Amino acid sequence: MPDQEWERRLAALWATLDDRPEDEFVAAIDALAGELDDDGAGPFERAAARDSTGHSDLAVPLYRHALELGLDGERRRRAVIQLASSLRNLGETAISLALLEAELGRTCDPLDDAVRAFLALALVDSGREREAVCHALTALAPHLPRYQRSVANYARALVEE
Repeated sequence: MPDQEWERRLAALWATLDDRPEDEFVAAIDALAGELDDDGAGPFERAAARDSTGHSDLAVPLYRHALELGLDGERRRRAVIQLASSLRNLGETAISLALLEAELGRTCDPLDDAVRAFLALALVDSGREREAVCHALTALAPHLPRYQRSVANYARALVEE
């Protein structure tokens, strides 16, 4: 498991994503990730670097490897979301949907809305727009200054009709 110092260096490195050439950024992430022995965080960060630089095809096997090695908490959930997103980008919508639907019922944390957002995108790609809007509105409703109850009820009604 990465220690706090490694996590601090990782956060500092991610803060430079837009300030350096993509290949240099990916190489820096790879070097930092290489400090971890058989920890899923290494391949996860390597995958995320490729994903963030437009290489979903290179990210997918790394996300899968990271999940096989084992990830905990938020990093595990981020890996599932990001893997599903990459798969959707590569046209693997059915697999993306399965991952996100399973994740939706798995736990409850601050990433719930992100799961719903990426699920909505996958649902649109699969031609299930009403369900997509339902998930998008369900994610949005709690953040509205007013009308939370109404929007949540309308969201449910979209798929009950």
